Amino acid sequence: MTFVRIENLSFEYRKTPVYDRFSFSMAKGEIVGLIGESGSGKSTLLRLIAGLETPSHGTIVLDGRTVVDDRTFVPPEKRGVGMVFQDYALFPHLTVAKNITFGLNHLSRRERNLRLAEMLDLVQLAGLENRYPHELSGGQQQRVALARAIATKPSLLLLDEPFSNLDAGLKETIRAELRDILRKAGMTCLLVTHDVRDIEAICDRAVSISPARVSARA
Repeated sequence: MTFVRIENLSFEYRKTPVYDRFSFSMAKGEIVGLIGESGSGKSTLLRLIAGLETPSHGTIVLDGRTVVDDRTFVPPEKRGVGMVFQDYALFPHLTVAKNITFGLNHLSRRERNLRLAEMLDLVQLAGLENRYPHELSGGQQQRVALARAIATKPSLLLLDEPFSNLDAGLKETIRAELRDILRKAGMTCLLVTHDVRDIEAICDRAVSISPARVSARA
């Protein structure tokens, strides 16, 4: 089943073309890696899917619903998309628990607490819920950001260079943990990286992006 469908997507940044009629699709439950050099447009594609940027032309369909075309623009908060940024974007003044439950105000307190317990167990951070981001390691911060994104039960998870701030030894551990977390949560995920080892450890396939051309490889 096609879960993400992008057709003839075009986007310019300061009059410089980034995408010119780019098309791409991925299946439900699939983990796909976007790989390429800096400046190739990888993060821009995530922002277009999330609704943080608007294409000049093209269609984006998520889970059978058109979120962007020449007549339609669904705002980011209504797309059912979760995103983990390169710097994690945790709220420094909030505890782990409050960071994870930040987007769950529509739930009752009981439901929030149940979801929090579920997320803490999923990312193996039970017992650290009252700590603040500065009291955590880089790997723990990454897992908090991931738990916050998954807690809202998005239909699609977007990860932008999630390992860039981790040292080499920690990267190997976190890669394995991330794949397990995504599989357990049944997430459909698009991951941006410049490191082929991330693709090999986590993804089902990769799409290689360069300023000159876009190609897919299994």
